[in-house]
Amino acid sequence: MITAKNIKKSFGKIEVLKNINFTIPKGQIVTIVGASGAGKTTLLQILGTLLKADQGEIIIDNQNLSNLNANETARFRNRKIGFVFQFHNLLPEFSALENVVIPALISKKDKRESYKEAERLLEYLNLSSRLHHQPSELSGGEQQRVAVARALINKPSVVFADEPSGNLDTANKKELHELFFSLRDEFKQTFVIVTHDKELANLSDRTIQMKDGQLVN
Repeated sequence: MITAKNIKKSFGKIEVLKNINFTIPKGQIVTIVGASGAGKTTLLQILGTLLKADQGEIIIDNQNLSNLNANETARFRNRKIGFVFQFHNLLPEFSALENVVIPALISKKDKRESYKEAERLLEYLNLSSRLHHQPSELSGGEQQRVAVARALINKPSVVFADEPSGNLDTANKKELHELFFSLRDEFKQTFVIVTHDKELANLSDRTIQMKDGQLVN
């Protein structure tokens, strides 16, 4: 599902990623771990097309992203990639349902069908009673589940998550971790998760360890 070839990235004179190579099969949950400053988030942003590598190639779902221009990359990201971040990034003026449906509307999908799919996802995530609540009316765990539903609305091939349970208490953290595996089994997506959480790393199908911009294993 994902191939990274010879990925290098520098910011000024600081070499953040040093010749990264790996492959991730379809349907796996893979965690990327390492100390702060190891390059984990930079790598995730490059894999997710949010940041461009200085050198190397990223191939996702048989598409070489190096061959795409900016507009093609944006379309690919919208159709094939979902994101879950530590701070939810929900739009405060919109309801849970409206937040989830936004990526589908950007894709110009049928409005009525998109709302039905958003409702279905939120029901699957046990949020059917919170459809019309704004983010400020939701708990941290509920907000993160809304963010997960938003990541899934376009049925992406890959979901990238950056410290998704970093702001959650123990109970909500455990629930979110279990949810990732349920979603993988239900929707067959590939998950790549940057985390400091040892429990999640131990549960994952594979762990990629980073140190000083390189892979340790």
